[in-house]
Amino acid sequence: MENKERYYKALIKNDGQLNEIDLGEKLYLDENETRKIISQLLSEYKIEYVENRACNYRSVKK
Repeated sequence: MENKERYYKALIKNDGQLNEIDLGEKLYLDENETRKIISQLLSEYKIEYVENRACNYRSVKK
């Protein structure tokens, strides 16, 4: 899924500046698609829920 990889890379670069929905909108994704991508990334353990400034998700440290 191309949008998932784009969103994941943008989330890493974002570093908590924008909230997760605004970040998706910046990538021309609607809120539902953004939430689906977040759900998939959480299930793959690529991201974790953590309050990180404006954004509530961050990349899992490997």
